[in-house]
Amino acid sequence: MTTAKVAAEHSVHSTRAALASVAVALMLLIGKTWAAYATDSTAMLGSLADTALDVIASITTLVGVRIAAVPADTDHRFGHGKAEALVALAQVALITVSAIGIAWRAVDRLMNGGETEAMGLGIGVSLLAIAATFALLWYQRIVIARTGSIAIKTDNVHYKSDLFLNGSVIVALILDQALRIGGADAMFGIGIALWLVWGAWRASGEAVNQLMDKEWPEAERERFLSAAAEYPELAGLHDLRTRKSGTVRFVQFHVWVPANWTVQEAHDRLDAVEEELQSRFPGTEILIHVDPEGQTDRETLLSQEITEKAT
Repeated sequence: MTTAKVAAEHSVHSTRAALASVAVALMLLIGKTWAAYATDSTAMLGSLADTALDVIASITTLVGVRIAAVPADTDHRFGHGKAEALVALAQVALITVSAIGIAWRAVDRLMNGGETEAMGLGIGVSLLAIAATFALLWYQRIVIARTGSIAIKTDNVHYKSDLFLNGSVIVALILDQALRIGGADAMFGIGIALWLVWGAWRASGEAVNQLMDKEWPEAERERFLSAAAEYPELAGLHDLRTRKSGTVRFVQFHVWVPANWTVQEAHDRLDAVEEELQSRFPGTEILIHVDPEGQTDRETLLSQEITEKAT
C-alpha cells in the first residue's frame, strides 16, 4: 500500500474518531447544563465548562484531521499533516482557559461561600458522562493504534482527564451534601483545574516536537536501522534524518554506492530497496540520496552505530 493510500485510510479513521468525540461532547453538554443549573455546584460547573470546551476542541480536531488529509500540492509539497499539531496546540490553549475559569469560580466559592443542591441529579449525570467517556476512549485508542494521529491523541488525553473530573464531581457532591464538609466542592474544583493544566502541559509536548521536526524516538530509529542493515545496498548508510508530520513519517538518508555502478543501476537497486522498506514501514516516505563510495558529510554511518551498540 502506498503512503498516499495509508494516509487516506488513516484520515478515514481519524475523522470517524473526531465525529464520535463531537457527538459525545454535545450529549454531555446538554446533560451537564441541566445538572449545573440544578445543583449550583462549582465542581459541576467546572465539568460543564470543560465539556463546552470539549465541543469546541472536538470540532477543531475534526477540522484539523480533514485539513491534514489534504494531499500535497504546489504550496505544501510535504502535505498538510502538521495541521494536526496546530490543532493539538489549540486544544491545549482551550484546556488552559477552561482550567483558569474553573479555579477562579472555586476560589470565589471558598471566599464567599455557597451550597450545592440536587445531589442525585448531579451524580446521575456524572455517571452517564463516565460511561460515555469510557466508550469514546476505547474507540480513540483503537484509532490511535492504527493511525498515530496526534490530534486524536491529544483529544484522548483530554477525555482521560474527564474521567477524573466527573469522578471528582461525584465525590464533591457527596462530601458537600451528605457529609456536610464545607468547602469540599470548591476544593475539588481547584483540584480539577490543576489536573487540566497538567494534562494540557503534557499534551503540548508531542505537538511542539512535531512542529519542530524532532527525530523519531530512539526505539523507532533503531528499528528502522535494523531493517536497513538487512540490505547490502545500504551498507554505507549515513546522515539519517527522521521526522513526523500528522500521521505520515518521513525518513531520509545518504548511502554510498560503488564507483562502478551506473546512475541507472543505482536508481533501480535503491528504488527496489525503498519499496521494500516502505512496505515494512507503512505510512513512511523514504528518500535516499546517493553518494560516491567513501564520501560522507556526517559521522553517523550505519556500521559505526551498530558497532558502538554492540560494544
